[in-house]
Amino acid sequence: MLKALFLDLDETLCDTLGANERAKQLMAKHVELQYGSDLNGNVFANHYVTGIYREWNNEQRARYMPIIEQQSEKAFRIQLIRDLLAERGVNNVSDETAQALQDKFDRNRLNAFDFYPGIQTFLVEARKLFTLVVITNGPEFSQIPKVERVKLAEYVDHIIIGGQEPEEKPARSIFDKALKLANCKAHEVIHVGDSLASDIAGAHNSGITSVWIQHQQPLDAELGINPHHTVLHPTEIPLLINKLHQD
Repeated sequence: MLKALFLDLDETLCDTLGANERAKQLMAKHVELQYGSDLNGNVFANHYVTGIYREWNNEQRARYMPIIEQQSEKAFRIQLIRDLLAERGVNNVSDETAQALQDKFDRNRLNAFDFYPGIQTFLVEARKLFTLVVITNGPEFSQIPKVERVKLAEYVDHIIIGGQEPEEKPARSIFDKALKLANCKAHEVIHVGDSLASDIAGAHNSGITSVWIQHQQPLDAELGINPHHTVLHPTEIPLLINKLHQD
């Protein structure tokens, strides 16, 4: 019997990619107005988002991880902006200037951050049948504002933020915590998420049935991770969960 749903946040319940794109567009315009169109704002903004998602090369990892570990996520993002501007010939940027640009990006992203269509209604109805637990990876710095923006606590029973835990998905420990909060066994749960490596692998490692949101991603055979169920887009989640609940 299905007793609980575990749900990812970004690109599962909420359109994070769409919010990122809007914030990138505004950042690109802002830096070009401030520093000139030769800077190429679109490339700058793309590199900034790649950086905050920690898609680094070895040199970047060696530079930025100590800042995160010894200072803070905010300090890293300020340094990232200064480095990206310096690469484009804009030197001696103050922390205050970089902070203002980073704050502007965050505000614009949050303003655009929202549930996918139909997800709020789905959560309200699903909560009548199941315990709902959101498990999201990411630092507190970025995840807490998102959670607060959509008032997520009003729609689900528990929220687990990976940046507040000893380990993030796909670690079994974070799924064990969710099982304890939901007071159920692994076979009584479905986990829904868009990441094969984090959500689907994590669910399988814990013996939990998985639903993968494909988002036009190819199924990477080399990973060897095969979801139990697949939907193309988050708007298809309600129909699948209803079907699985009835089976």
